[in-house]
Amino acid sequence: MRDVIIAERLTKKFEDLTAVDGINFAIHEGECFGFLGPNGAGKTTTIRMIQCVSPVTSGKLKVLDMDVNKDQRRIKALLGVAPQEDNLDPDFTVFRNLMVHARYFGIDKTVAENKARELLEFMQLTEKSDVLIPKISGGMKRRLVMARALINDPKLLILDEPTTGLDPQARHLIWDKINELKKKGVTVIITTHYMDEAQQLCDRLVIMEKGKILVEGKPQDLIESQVGRGIVEVVNPEQGVEEALRSNGWALEKGSDRIFVYTNDRRSVREKILKDLPSANVIARDATLEDVFLRLTGRGLKE
Repeated sequence: MRDVIIAERLTKKFEDLTAVDGINFAIHEGECFGFLGPNGAGKTTTIRMIQCVSPVTSGKLKVLDMDVNKDQRRIKALLGVAPQEDNLDPDFTVFRNLMVHARYFGIDKTVAENKARELLEFMQLTEKSDVLIPKISGGMKRRLVMARALINDPKLLILDEPTTGLDPQARHLIWDKINELKKKGVTVIITTHYMDEAQQLCDRLVIMEKGKILVEGKPQDLIESQVGRGIVEVVNPEQGVEEALRSNGWALEKGSDRIFVYTNDRRSVREKILKDLPSANVIARDATLEDVFLRLTGRGLKE
């Protein structure tokens, strides 16, 4: 499988701050790869280096077989970028926004018009073609930002928080479009704070903190290796419950109002807890990527 991005000992420093600290990763052609992490983890800085808008301090970074230090213009011509902000031109219509963006890539007018209509249909925006940007919904704006990122038929699509603030219907529509793009061979990179989104979309992902990669792998593999297949929660535990749970040798973590027990056999663990602690409020559920994220990066608020 061809690697479209290869990073070796990739480092980015801002004076005394090391934002990205010697990380290694490879992204395969045609996959959806996720960068996850709390605020300040270094994921956005990593993405900016891939986009060739922030220079590499040290290490190696190759994008589409090109060196980001030498081939910035060629790399940018093959990228599609959908930023978190809906930075559409409010004075233009939906269709005109796509046409203006196409000019940055030197696309022939007739070709651009056909591509713009195709993308509007793909993103279910055809009926809004002649509508000014302030008059369309937030979900439509996000879909238009994605359509704009595809105007140059990119080999690599970068999506920064693609569904932030959207309702469930709009989120799932964008998920469907991302999966369609993957089937067409487009490599997709996403950053997201929605763990269910990463679990649904990403073939592989990394979780970063303080400029380093904590783990890398397939979502389900990370869930099973880091927390197990199931979680048993003991809500509002009484005094002495934590000690009683630890005496069973289980892997557990204490939250603000509950204790989390990590296990591959949640049913038997739940039954054991209820047998020993009949009055306990116990919830058993499947483990998720969010459990992995919180266990690795902590449950405290990070700014």
